Amino acid sequence: MSNVLVTYFSASGVTKGVAEKIADENDYDIFEIVPTEIYTSEDLDYTNKDSRSTIEMNDKEFRPPIVESCDVSSYDTVVIGFPVWWYTAPTIINTFIESVDLSGKTIKVFCTSGGSGVDKCVSDLQDTYPELNFAKGMRFRGDVSKAKEWIEG
Repeated sequence: MSNVLVTYFSASGVTKGVAEKIADENDYDIFEIVPTEIYTSEDLDYTNKDSRSTIEMNDKEFRPPIVESCDVSSYDTVVIGFPVWWYTAPTIINTFIESVDLSGKTIKVFCTSGGSGVDKCVSDLQDTYPELNFAKGMRFRGDVSKAKEWIEG
């Protein structure tokens, strides 16, 4: 079996719950992508054009600093989970991707979202990092029964 690392960024706890469930139920290692400055509910107010998340998402070059990164060298598959922001991955995901060496790895992206799908997230990441191997993504809303088949399939 291949070694799997589940990484995730969670602003409100939803993605964290899904990531922990996937890791726990399948005995995968887990790593949380933590911003140096935790997001407040005001920061996440997408209706406010001056909110931190809106400003970050409008600047495709912005990379929010993270507390730490991790060593992915011993993993074949790296799963990256996040909430969908502005129909794509939050820029903190770029911070993480650029902090580790994912070359030669299979990257599986999952998102948590009430409405947005994962396909645009994956295609945006593929466009930004054409040298990396992004597989088909998955959206979860709490039920992770198909996670193992998706990750290992």
